[in-house]
Amino acid sequence: MIEVRDLKKSFEQTTALEHVNLTVEPGRILGVVGSNGAGKSTLLRILAGVYQPDAGEALVDGESVCENAAIKGRTYFVPDNPYFEPGATLWSTAKLHAAFYPHFAWERFERLRSIFQLDAKMKISAMSKGMQRQAALIAALSTMPDYLLLDEVFDGLDPVMRRLLKRVIAGEVADRQMTVLIASHNLRELEDFCDTVGLLHRGGVLLEKEIDALKLGLHRVQVVFREPMTDEALHRLFQPVSISRTGSLCTMVVRGDRVYIEKKLAALSPQFSEFLSLSLEEVFIQEMEAVGYDFEQIVF
Repeated sequence: MIEVRDLKKSFEQTTALEHVNLTVEPGRILGVVGSNGAGKSTLLRILAGVYQPDAGEALVDGESVCENAAIKGRTYFVPDNPYFEPGATLWSTAKLHAAFYPHFAWERFERLRSIFQLDAKMKISAMSKGMQRQAALIAALSTMPDYLLLDEVFDGLDPVMRRLLKRVIAGEVADRQMTVLIASHNLRELEDFCDTVGLLHRGGVLLEKEIDALKLGLHRVQVVFREPMTDEALHRLFQPVSISRTGSLCTMVVRGDRVYIEKKLAALSPQFSEFLSLSLEEVFIQEMEAVGYDFEQIVF
């Protein structure tokens, strides 16, 4: 389990993380989203033991990450710009990893190499950005980590490779209870992949919830009423988060139990009503506005 307690980190005059608290249970995939400079990469680097926090704690299975070889041997961090030795090939990178990671699995390496179809003898410097990221991921997963930390891992990958990577990682989580933290600025990329999403802004966690729980309590309802309904009347009946209209079609975002909302709608005998799902981005917008933040200014 990963536990972050009141974590703080600054670089000269810039505060990267301030009072960050986070818990990630084993076998979960947590997406950390936020704009550039929100502190996502700094958080991952602290959990990987690259940076030391100025204050607070970053614990993995109850132990501090700093100067802890045993924990680092079970953790792998893939940065936004993966580093490889000059002249390195995928094969030489694998041999280097096998020397430092006690659980490195050659069988797994060969399997992943065949899945991603990379030439193990080709110089990584001659590969495209997407291929270099694939090479980094092959090396990472071959170490059989218990904790996988990924920074903007989907950048440079085409849609087919993104889908393949998600499937491979999900398989590792299901088979070995691997825990994954993935930092991204793209909510849409994480929507069908993560169990939980945390929003990081100006060094702090504004919101952390399971995706299913986020979506469960909000509903988009489209309805055509037989008799005109004012916004004031709709607020009295449904306490909607938002109301918009296109001609006679009224669209509301309503918080609460769906069955209860359906019963109240049925009592009005509308000409038409329909429940539509909200995207994760739309849910976050509503959640942020509910606590007084302009989500559009935070993420985009």
